Amino acid sequence: MDRFIIEGGRSLKGTVRIEGVKNVILPMMCASLMAETGVTVIKDVPYLQDIRVLLKLMNELGAVCEYNAEDRSLSIDARKVSKTVAPYELVKQMRASFLLSGALLGRFGDFHISLPGGCAIGARPVNFHLLGFKKLGAKVLEKEGLLSATAAKLTGATVCLDYPSHTGTENLMMAAALAEGTTVIENAACEPEIKDFGDFLNAMGAKVSGHGTPTVIIDGVKKLKAVTYTPIPDRIVAGTFMYAAAITSGEITIENANTDHLRIVMDKLSDMGVLFGRGKNGSVIVKGPKRLTAVDITTMPHPGFPTDLQPPFMACLAMADGVSFVWETVFENRFIHAAELNRMGANIRVAGDKAVVVGVPNLIGAPVMASDIRAGAALVLAGLAAKGTTIIDRVYHIDRGYKKIEEQLAALGANIKRGDDREQ
Repeated sequence: MDRFIIEGGRSLKGTVRIEGVKNVILPMMCASLMAETGVTVIKDVPYLQDIRVLLKLMNELGAVCEYNAEDRSLSIDARKVSKTVAPYELVKQMRASFLLSGALLGRFGDFHISLPGGCAIGARPVNFHLLGFKKLGAKVLEKEGLLSATAAKLTGATVCLDYPSHTGTENLMMAAALAEGTTVIENAACEPEIKDFGDFLNAMGAKVSGHGTPTVIIDGVKKLKAVTYTPIPDRIVAGTFMYAAAITSGEITIENANTDHLRIVMDKLSDMGVLFGRGKNGSVIVKGPKRLTAVDITTMPHPGFPTDLQPPFMACLAMADGVSFVWETVFENRFIHAAELNRMGANIRVAGDKAVVVGVPNLIGAPVMASDIRAGAALVLAGLAAKGTTIIDRVYHIDRGYKKIEEQLAALGANIKRGDDREQ
């Protein structure tokens, strides 16, 4: 397995550009299967592991998918899609694969897919999706870990989600787009990615309104068409590079970042002493202080503090002056990284869904292990600021959400390289 070797203590400086957000590109890829004519082209796509896995899945279903590294575009021809059974070997690798269910159910009235895998950050049940499918008229069956659904005809209905599930909202939007009549999703997810996804569906010919608010309305149409679309930039990646400037007392210019999507994150960083400025072409300049100041955060669905940015933020808190309080309300297992940060000299105490972080003057390099995408990002940030050498194993988790992050950080002045765990 690959690993990162980081010699910490360098102040980062330079420019980084943010590409399209994985968490909306994946559902867009799935929705492209609903276009019976033409070729869908998604631009500004980072070629991440999750995207590669979903491409394999879609090719297995009969789609013709190609990634053009030269212009970072993805083309999807779904005209010959005929299969509705997603192979377990690929589905088990990531949770987002379950987004295929809404697309397949909408176009074919049928899907067969295994319970999805992904990061071990807590319970993320798919019952929200299945109950919604049932309300639209599908018959759902679960047997030996395999989920199936069939529907002679999907009919619009009102679906009230128990929780504003991101993927649940997207799956129901896809299924409802080709249903007969009007579907109303109450307590829908409100993330910027949901707004962008609704815009993508509308570009395909769907009739979606209210996306990005708690009430999404979908008037079913007869068919959808292929489109060319550029997704919004990845706010989680942008936030991570803001943290990199903050924790290393550096100065990084971030291009193609939508600061409207990061207001609460930037407010918290400002409270910690981080300075923000405007650069050319709408870029944002982030300058870290000599030492950060402690703050409290509570993760919540958008527009609250994003749970995906809590683990790397905790790396910053670990070196902040004072005591910080972190309350994780979204995923119950999202403090796994705390034990690894403590191996590097952090002082973090976890009790259930709450953590107390007592800032220390310095972190010390140590061998640590990434348990998921964002926990891995936290360890990278800690390694950048720590004294000595940090070795991070299982970086395949990080590769699922960050495109060659070691190369991007090295271009900013970090001493980081990718190695092999067989190297001693």
